[in-house]
Amino acid sequence: MHPRALLDSCAELVGLALKFDHPADQVVSRYFREHRELGPRERATLAETVYTVLRKKLLFDHMSPSGSGPKERRMAILGFHGPRDFLKSALSDIEKRWLDQCDAVKSEDLLERHRHNLPEWLVAPLKAQLGEGFWPLVQSLQQPAPLDLRVNALTDKRPDVQKELGLAGIPAAPTPFSPWGLRVDGKPALARLDAFARGAVEVQDEGSQLLALLLDAKRGEMVVDFCAGAGGKTLAIGATMRNTGRLYAFDTSAHRLDALKPRLARSKLSNVHPAAIAHERDERIKRLAGKIDRVLVDAPCSGLGTLRRNPDLKWRQSPKAIEELIAKQAAILQSAARLVKPGGRLVYATCSVLPEENEAIAEAFGAAHPDFEVLDVAPLLGALKVAGPENLCAGGDAGARYLRLWPHRHSTDGFFAAVWQKK
Repeated sequence: MHPRALLDSCAELVGLALKFDHPADQVVSRYFREHRELGPRERATLAETVYTVLRKKLLFDHMSPSGSGPKERRMAILGFHGPRDFLKSALSDIEKRWLDQCDAVKSEDLLERHRHNLPEWLVAPLKAQLGEGFWPLVQSLQQPAPLDLRVNALTDKRPDVQKELGLAGIPAAPTPFSPWGLRVDGKPALARLDAFARGAVEVQDEGSQLLALLLDAKRGEMVVDFCAGAGGKTLAIGATMRNTGRLYAFDTSAHRLDALKPRLARSKLSNVHPAAIAHERDERIKRLAGKIDRVLVDAPCSGLGTLRRNPDLKWRQSPKAIEELIAKQAAILQSAARLVKPGGRLVYATCSVLPEENEAIAEAFGAAHPDFEVLDVAPLLGALKVAGPENLCAGGDAGARYLRLWPHRHSTDGFFAAVWQKK
């Protein structure tokens, strides 16, 4: 594709994404559906350009007024993902000079907000939690996330799949914490691989794999994935149950559960029962009260732990939206807890980095439910053969009480989990 035409496409797509009408990944995939003529390399350039603009929006907003031409074109030039000489062959002389000036700006001369590119309401809670670690986090959020795969423990062994991927020209390394994970460089076309087609691997962030691991579901148990969504954790849990017992995948969105069906077929699991529920107090849930061995609540949350993948979230979320989520999280956890039988396990998890969606919800639940005993996560992970479990935890009074994963520390998305046992 000619450099000018590619830059025009980038500008058009950047303009659509910056409207924030829909999540960026939906905007990008819709654009690709409407432009079938784009090859894989052009698609990669377009997608990464959009995501770079979303990651560095405050900086580019600051630089773009000194340029000329439509704003989305200036933003696309600043965020262009590809060789500089290729980009410059699409620019006018004025644009080239302007880009050189922008490239010459040193990051230490910028205001703090143009270096961190985060909304102010998010900066304070991150600095409060991380102190010196705030800037390493910022650095990690500016990078795309690696691609993590989960090997289907029911059908395959990790070393075998690693070797198979290597033979297909896809180098993969074992993830440092999850015993099921393989980390892949770049964005290979997985759908064409036999390992993917036969259900030997699924795409799943290592942090998400650890949440399924923490539930520690056993053969023959009754288990509920309370907010199953598209079912990444459901499939991991079904494999740990060795395809025995019953695993209910509940979600209020039938549309999300539909995305689970093809994955479920590939996985060879027959113990999973997906069911759309009206709300967290649905009749189906009342019928199962006090009967379930293990319940995972992967609660709807701000998603701010996934900013490497979804950088638009920082501009689409707001403190008001998060307040509404917090009320929902507390209600869902409360309802899910009713399912757990005496001696059973309850796990509450989010992919958020905000204490009010994480520790605050867990502490309030614990205070209101003396019949649930909080379990320290580090020993649980240690018993599951996870390396260095104490490095994955953040303390309440009892030290390493909760799972707390960070992109800059663990190379995973930002995750939280609390675990209780019903007395």
